[in-house]
Amino acid sequence: MSNRRNRARSAVGRRWMADNAAPVTLRARKFITNRLLARRQFVLDVLHPSRPNVPKAELAEKLATMYKTEKTRVVCFGFRTQFGGGRSTGFALIYDDEASQKRFEPKHRLVQSGLETKVDKPSRKLRHERKNRAKKFRGTKKTKAAEPAKKGK
Repeated sequence: MSNRRNRARSAVGRRWMADNAAPVTLRARKFITNRLLARRQFVLDVLHPSRPNVPKAELAEKLATMYKTEKTRVVCFGFRTQFGGGRSTGFALIYDDEASQKRFEPKHRLVQSGLETKVDKPSRKLRHERKNRAKKFRGTKKTKAAEPAKKGK
């Protein structure tokens, strides 16, 4: 009995084995050439019946060849896989040049694409604790209170 159950589980697991050579179909809907933001933008439907999902890097590569542009100018985001799999829908932007991409893209997406470096800053909680610690002092002592707390009292 348990052997039969294990065989059934493995068959289900085999169904979604990552077959990276499996064909993927891309369809662009609501295509707009946005001259003000120097980009082309559209809703992207990805049909991937024999794959669980498709990486955004691979989508960017395919879109770059389709629209004859560089891979770095293509930005894909907001993908949701339809219930039951086999189809994902998201948004794609193709910028005309790097300058307009740096100007109009949000910082977090520029960091993802490698055009910006991530700003290292302390956690939100730590920033609030330092601010509140500094509120208890006046004058030059404020800067001392805002420094990180010493370990070991």
